[in-house]
Parts: sequence; structure tokens; C-alpha cells
Amino acid sequence: MQSPRMQLKPAQVWPLAIIPVTLIADQVTKSMVLANEQLRAMECFQNTFACGTIELPGPINLSMVWNRGMSYGMFQSEGIGRWILAAVMLAIALGFLRWLLVAEGRLLKLSLALVIGGAFGNLIDRVRFGAVVDFINAGALHFPWVFNVADAAISVGAVLLFFDQFVLSGRKPSGNPDRPS
Repeated sequence: MQSPRMQLKPAQVWPLAIIPVTLIADQVTKSMVLANEQLRAMECFQNTFACGTIELPGPINLSMVWNRGMSYGMFQSEGIGRWILAAVMLAIALGFLRWLLVAEGRLLKLSLALVIGGAFGNLIDRVRFGAVVDFINAGALHFPWVFNVADAAISVGAVLLFFDQFVLSGRKPSGNPDRPS
């Protein structure tokens, strides 16, 4: 007797595929930054300011910064605080993953997948180093924080989530079972 095979539909798979794509993009770019001698990442591990900078054409530069807090340097912590912060980040990511598994709508699924992928990308750094590798410097655009691909994914995901939940929520059909179809 054959066991029933679970069939995943494309609507279920694509958001789950975004998570590892985001995570891999984040970790590959961070590996490139850590390997770049000009950015001097490992020799300035104890610093809280930019170690090295690579000037790029345009308003974005690469500036290596070790972030011991959450996205954009909020809630800086070391020692036991590092592990508490990692546990909080993991709990949030798992909560969003649970939400993703029951979510309805493409925009909601996309936003949750971006946040989850970014959270896991930064969580890997937090566990591995005790700090997150930040390197995208948009100071010329008057953006005061140095960030990374995971932070960007979390931010874009959060904006899309806000838009889905608060702007589009009035346009979505209600889940009222008494309402005629």
C-alpha cells in the first residue's frame, strides 16, 4: 500500500523559496565583505564604528561596521544580552514563519518571507560572531545607518506588511461566515 504523498501547490512553495534566497543573498554578500582586506572586518571586531570603506560611484559606499544590536543598530547588547537578543530574534522569526504557513494573499506572503529570511540572516551572524556584519552605507542619501541585505529585506518586508495590513485591509473581503458569497 502506497503512502499518500503531500502535494505542495505553487502558492504554498514560492513564499518558502524566498526565505532561503534572501538568506543566501545576505550571507554571500557578508562573506564577500568579511573576505575583503580593504574593509578590515576581523581586525576591527571590537569597534563600533566603520572599519574600512570602499568608495563606489554614486551615493552608496561599502563601510564595514559590526552591529551588536538589532536592525540598524537598535538595542545594542553583548554577553548574555547577545543570547537574549538572539532568542528574541528567533522567536519573532518563528512566529512570522507560523503566520506565513497560514497566510492568505501574495503580498502578505511576500512580506512575511522577506522578514523571515532577513531575520535568519542576521541571526546567523549574531550566533556566529556575537554581532551582525553591516556594510551598505547610504550616508550620501542622508540615511544615517549602515545596514546589510538582511536589514533591507526586513525593512521592505515590514513596509509591505504594513501596506497589506493597514492600507489594503479595507479592500479585502471579510472573513465573515454569515456574509453571502
